[in-house]
Amino acid sequence: MTIRVLIADDEALLRMAFSMVLDAEPDLEPVGEATDGADAIRLATDLRPDVVLMDVRMPRTDGIEATRQILQDCPRTRVLILTTFDLDEYAFAGLKAGASGFLLKNTRPEELLAAIRTVAAGNAVVSPRITGRLLEKFRPHLPDADAAVDERLSRLSAREREVLVQVGSGLSNAEIAAALHLAEATVKSHLGRILHKLELRDRIQAVIFAYESRLIHPA
Repeated sequence: MTIRVLIADDEALLRMAFSMVLDAEPDLEPVGEATDGADAIRLATDLRPDVVLMDVRMPRTDGIEATRQILQDCPRTRVLILTTFDLDEYAFAGLKAGASGFLLKNTRPEELLAAIRTVAAGNAVVSPRITGRLLEKFRPHLPDADAAVDERLSRLSAREREVLVQVGSGLSNAEIAAALHLAEATVKSHLGRILHKLELRDRIQAVIFAYESRLIHPA
């Protein structure tokens, strides 16, 4: 199947470069270019791409708000945030808005292509450890100790809570399996049920939920 990609960036040269990289791949197709967030929302609604490459800083509507609106109107579309800095302050907001991950703009072409395919398949491209670094940097924005605990936690079994804590701590499925003396396939099954019960899109949102629900705390 061909993965249809919308490119949203206010820099014409970057849009051209991304489009050329995508055009060279038989399974990827650039279907449109947006010059700002408002344009991205309009084109995403019209074209229904599989993936949107979304710049953060753009005129009119920024990439964060555009991501939020696109995912609300086009729930099957995945958004991959593009950022200039490793810990850009907008990256966390983009993940909160529902993006499936973020990449640096200087990412190598092969890494960009792999990330697009990963996101299109419904997975995240940001490692839990990098997400943890973001959460640690932005811990002032997380709920304080007096905030109400998310009621969705009550939907999880004791074992599922254990797995969620490990996910939030940045462990891979293999590491969780070793820590909890489980088969890796069992961990994967638990994670699937956790995402379903908590109404989360992917592993990134599970990490964020673990912090926000105070199952774990930034060091």
